Amino acid sequence: MKVLVVNCGSSSLKYQLIDSESEQALAVGLCERIGIDGRLNHTPAGGEKVVIDDPLPNHEVAIQSVLAALTDKQHGVISSLEEINAIGHRVVHGGEKFASSVVITDEVIKAIEECNDLAPLHNPANLIGINACRSIMPGVPMVAVFDTAFHQTMPKEAYLYGIPHEYYDNYKIRRYGFHGTSHSFVSKRAIDITGLEEKNSKVIVCHLGNGASITAVKNGESVDTSMGLTPLEGLIMGTRSGDLDPAILEFIAHKENKSIDDIMTILNKKSGVYGMSGVSSDFRDLEKASNEGNERAADAFRVFCYRVAKYIGSYVAAMNGVDAIAFTAGLGENDKNMRRNVCSYLGYLGIALDEEQNAIRGKETVISTKDSKVKVLVIPTNEELAIARETVALI
Repeated sequence: MKVLVVNCGSSSLKYQLIDSESEQALAVGLCERIGIDGRLNHTPAGGEKVVIDDPLPNHEVAIQSVLAALTDKQHGVISSLEEINAIGHRVVHGGEKFASSVVITDEVIKAIEECNDLAPLHNPANLIGINACRSIMPGVPMVAVFDTAFHQTMPKEAYLYGIPHEYYDNYKIRRYGFHGTSHSFVSKRAIDITGLEEKNSKVIVCHLGNGASITAVKNGESVDTSMGLTPLEGLIMGTRSGDLDPAILEFIAHKENKSIDDIMTILNKKSGVYGMSGVSSDFRDLEKASNEGNERAADAFRVFCYRVAKYIGSYVAAMNGVDAIAFTAGLGENDKNMRRNVCSYLGYLGIALDEEQNAIRGKETVISTKDSKVKVLVIPTNEELAIARETVALI
């Protein structure tokens, strides 16, 4: 079966065509600047990247361009659209309505629309991609895979906030968590690699990129995670503040004469290591600036690592132990200094790093020593493959 995986943003569309039998990507690509001018970056497996500068006024045209690229005689990978057996869509927020992936129907689309208030920047864009595919390929079955679904196994003590219960009753304000597809994929790989039994396992997954979250996975299920109602809570990230005293919002608003919308823009887009350092949201730039003597950049890096270690420690307590810790996503997979810094706080767990293994970038690797009491791993995430697997299972 060939599955087209679609990840639709407000002005972009990422895609992969995956052969479910070999689990190999036949082609990957990105449509960017949708609604502005448009550019399609398309890379067939084993081939060179092709850049197509065609107008992309909307997502339906972008989908048409993707399908044209996949079937193109020169750089395509299939002979006709009939070879696409199913489409898997990433959907950011499923609220409490979806605890697993689902086949897309009119009722499902309506339920996703009802979650738009919980993810106003993401869900409407995801729906645009779904509707565009339905319009162009009406006979092809489609599946929605939710970022929040994996975390629906959290107990109440992990997801309820300390606010009047009426806000949960009326508006479903609670912790939902995100990056669920990645956390699910990586935790399962960690269990396989270490030879653990899924129903007797305690794994902590650190998904660390520009957006970052940590999840405690006990016996194969998410029992706590760092992101909350929105992706703003939790770790300090590239441009997001993460956890902070809520009274800071009022304090800044009064001091700077800012509206709540202004404050939210600051917390989402001007904070994190970018705001702390004044340099960049990219950790490679932070490291360079730090090496050149920039103290704020060095502070931002240390604070980030400290927060990661604190969350790991709290999840060890939540699960009453840990068998394995896995680092994933762009930063987690590639930054040996960050991993070393984080693990330096975890000696009480009996963790010892193998520095030679820790130096390996972007490959599936056990980076702890053989006698380390807790296994530490680097596991590249593959959300697209996870979405394809969910799609095949349902179709």
